[in-house]
Amino acid sequence: MANHKSAMKRDRQSKVRRLRNRIVKSRMKTAVRKVEEALVAGAEDQAQDALKQAVPIIQKTAGKGPLHRKTASRKISRLTKRVNRMLPLD
Repeated sequence: MANHKSAMKRDRQSKVRRLRNRIVKSRMKTAVRKVEEALVAGAEDQAQDALKQAVPIIQKTAGKGPLHRKTASRKISRLTKRVNRMLPLD
C-alpha cells in the first residue's frame, strides 16, 4: 500500500485509468466480434455494416491509449480484408 501522498494519488489514478481502459477495450472487442460473427454467418450486408461501426471504435480505442495506433491499424486492415474477400467482385 502507498504511504506518501503522491503515491496514494498515483494509486487512485491508476485504478481509474485501468477501469476506463477496460471499458474502452471491451467496447472494441465487442465491435470486432460482431464483424467476425457476421463473417461466419455469411451475411455480407451485416458484415459491412458491422465493419463501418467497428472501424471508428477501434480508432478511438487507439486514440485513448489502451491500444497502440499501429495495432489498431493492423486490426482494421485485417478485418477489412476479410470483409472484402467475402464480397463478390463487380
